[in-house]
Amino acid sequence: MTEDQKTLIRASFAQIAPNAQAVAALFYDRLFSLDPTLKPLFKGDMVEQGRKLMAMIGVAVANLDRLDTIVPAVEQLGARHAGYGVPNESYATVGAALAWTLEQGLGPDYTPAMASAWFDCYATVAAVMQDGAAKVR
Repeated sequence: MTEDQKTLIRASFAQIAPNAQAVAALFYDRLFSLDPTLKPLFKGDMVEQGRKLMAMIGVAVANLDRLDTIVPAVEQLGARHAGYGVPNESYATVGAALAWTLEQGLGPDYTPAMASAWFDCYATVAAVMQDGAAKVR
């Protein structure tokens, strides 16, 4: 990722973070509309799940300059997702739901450059999660 991409991600996350609960709810609503078969995988409190989602995104954003330091935790997250029965192909759906959520939350501030930056970041995190999942499958 370039420095410009990191700057865009940090700035946009700072914009949506104050509304984290609403952003997470919007994300999960979109995710389940894109793929209703994923909903049964979420058995707990969705508000708490949303907190975890936003916290994990926050960790990734805070570590954009040193993503290698969070690889073990992200691999473990992927392994846990495999244990929950999350199919590998759902990572693309999650990416689409994330992009849509960012677009909704940021409105006209969600530029093509910002979309590209988030795509690259998510692709990196998703690949590491999928590697972690593959180790337990």
